[in-house]
Amino acid sequence: MAAGVPSATTPPTVEWVGGLDGHCRLIDQTLLPGELAVIDCRTAEELRDAISRLAVRGAPAIGVAAGFGAVLGARGSAARSAAEFRADLAAVAARLASARPTAVNLAWALERVSRAVAEAGDRPPAELKQRLLAEARALEEEDRRICRALGRHGQELLADGETALTHCNAGGLATADYGTALAVFFAAQEAGKRFRVFADETRPLNQGSRLTAWELQRRGIDVTVICDSMAGQVMREGRIQRVFVGADRIAANGDTANKIGTYSVAVLARHHELPFYVVAPTSTFDLATPDGRGIPIEQRDPGEINRGFSASRGPIPPPGWRSTTPPST
Repeated sequence: MAAGVPSATTPPTVEWVGGLDGHCRLIDQTLLPGELAVIDCRTAEELRDAISRLAVRGAPAIGVAAGFGAVLGARGSAARSAAEFRADLAAVAARLASARPTAVNLAWALERVSRAVAEAGDRPPAELKQRLLAEARALEEEDRRICRALGRHGQELLADGETALTHCNAGGLATADYGTALAVFFAAQEAGKRFRVFADETRPLNQGSRLTAWELQRRGIDVTVICDSMAGQVMREGRIQRVFVGADRIAANGDTANKIGTYSVAVLARHHELPFYVVAPTSTFDLATPDGRGIPIEQRDPGEINRGFSASRGPIPPPGWRSTTPPST
């Protein structure tokens, strides 16, 4: 069950179906909130395309998907030796790693499954393929445990009766389960706390209004969608007490890359003296990058702005959504 969506009929955000000859199944997030549908990726190229076009997104979820993508690409290897198989796996990993450069979890996951195969030594390729699948599944389970821990510890930062702001989507849709920044809200709800959430719409792809609002609404959490340019005004009015966001990459000095617009929110929070929390797993830390200047920034298709992401799919937020009245000033 995808965290944040309490329904027995809701599929996991990303999962492996079957044995070595199985496939990766994931929620097609480009269709949300209007349609909840899954796609089955049976080749590494199909999985890479899903990552590239944001059918699966969110740094932890991308990492889990990449691990399964490595299985899809390497299981058909005709290698006769461990060395040949490792070479085939390296080629698959390089192709997958190029799908999205900013989220370090992608490269981290591919490095980890490749290392697991290398540490298995000179075993027959058939055994190495099984080892590869086992490590990819271990990544998924580990992400579930970490997200639960993030929520458990993070909810202590949110007091009863407070209102928090979040930018982009860092819930169950961005991870294998439960989320990172949104895990704070899920855990706070489970702890019996009363609170509200303001979700920036998050332009240009509206991950906040399409996905965050969808997840929180389905959990029964009080969520209000605001346009990105309203954040400062809402803070000035004293309607926000804390900010929680996820991350795509965290440099050694703590500099953080997240969805575009996060920097503006952080500066506004600093000006209004509001606590600003980045909620992320250890896999998002890139200790090899000294500071934010070394973080590669993904350049997206300009059409995401001039054509719009959901122009042909009706209203962007889920039915029943609520927004604040735009201020007159």
